[in-house]
Amino acid sequence: MRTPVLAEKWPALAGLSAVFLFEMLDNSILNVALPTIGRELSASTTTLQWVTGAYSVVFGGLMLAFGALADRVGRRKTMLTGLVLLGIASLATMFVTAAWQLIAVRALMGVAAAMTTPGSLALAFRLFDEDVQRVRATTLISTVGLIGLAVGPTVGGLALTVAPWQALLLVNVPVAALAFLGIRTGIPADDPAGLHREPIDVAGALLATATIVLALLAPTFFVEAGTASPLPWGAAAAALVAGGCFVLREKTARHPLLDLALVARPLVSSGLAMKAAAGSATAGLSYLVTLHLQFGLGWAPAQAALGMLPQVVVLIAGGALITPLITRVGLTKAAWLSAAAVVCGLAVYTVFGGFGYVWIAVALALVAAGMRVVGVVAGTNVMRGLPANRTTIGAALVDTSGEVTTGIGIALSGTVLALAFPEALTAALHSADFLTATTYAGLALTVLSAALVGFGILRS
Repeated sequence: MRTPVLAEKWPALAGLSAVFLFEMLDNSILNVALPTIGRELSASTTTLQWVTGAYSVVFGGLMLAFGALADRVGRRKTMLTGLVLLGIASLATMFVTAAWQLIAVRALMGVAAAMTTPGSLALAFRLFDEDVQRVRATTLISTVGLIGLAVGPTVGGLALTVAPWQALLLVNVPVAALAFLGIRTGIPADDPAGLHREPIDVAGALLATATIVLALLAPTFFVEAGTASPLPWGAAAAALVAGGCFVLREKTARHPLLDLALVARPLVSSGLAMKAAAGSATAGLSYLVTLHLQFGLGWAPAQAALGMLPQVVVLIAGGALITPLITRVGLTKAAWLSAAAVVCGLAVYTVFGGFGYVWIAVALALVAAGMRVVGVVAGTNVMRGLPANRTTIGAALVDTSGEVTTGIGIALSGTVLALAFPEALTAALHSADFLTATTYAGLALTVLSAALVGFGILRS
């Protein structure tokens, strides 16, 4: 039987790419408008943080629950419903007159994202039977999203010169419509035989959501409130307690939300570990370098933004390397090599970052190249390691892993900076103390990523 090529599946791929474009474009394009939103809606800084935070917390917290639901009622049906909700929530932006209303709209968008994002990987995996074609499809979809992430702030800034800030969210309406049409026409309805009929573990879903929400809030509290505040420590402790209760529930439930035996499978656990390593490394290094360029090298904010270009260019252009690498060495070794590149990039920043921007650029490029490959390969390996009727919750696990560890990477960097040298961010430019603080933070990120990558290699 002849294997279909990507061109033959263009309606489905266009729809799935539009879903990922929404996920990547959403917060990046909105961040540019936050000062304008604050003035027009008389919103405080804390309120503005929740304009973006409400989306991220709801999105991350509900992915596992909706992934489990999609595996029961249908992945295509769940995604199409989420896209309708996204369109409605985006249109509601036109009627926003207060900050709390905008936060509610953003929370609804987070629900829509949780319904659609995990399904994009699961449905892309279902389009093809061969791993190479699956990787090509996933690479195409992720490249579209990364382009949106890269150009989002620029496009948003230009749009604000001629249009109100609401236009930045209304752009989700045509994106949702394109995704709906592509998926509706290009992907057949789920075969009932490919779904499973076990009842949803409601208690497990609530515990999972609580664990993830608290895990996402704790890093934010560490950065904003500082290590002296009891708030971040309380949130972290509550996340651990909720996580322990979730594990206990899943081990004893007759129909668990997440079968922990599936997570323990070698391909699944190794893929999740490498995805976590890449997520924490990319976010943590971006946070450190942004501060380093301004406080350590004395660059202006605009110059610092340009200084991040090696990461952006490699993330977008690196997609061309994925298929040749996998064809040459296979999925497993490609995962090892790309994950090792992430750790090497962090090590380069830790050891040589204080010697000038050239080394910082090398570190950014290495981490971005590794993340670009491992992001696709890790997701594919998780899908390969799961039964066909558990692929959506598997995709939700991959996305949740990336979402949570992104927050952990930023929090780890910020916390180490604050603990090592409390005055680092207020000291004079070119401060030796600041450069030492970034070295400690880089070392912490390197150790964390190396531990996750080592675990992933041993499991695979």
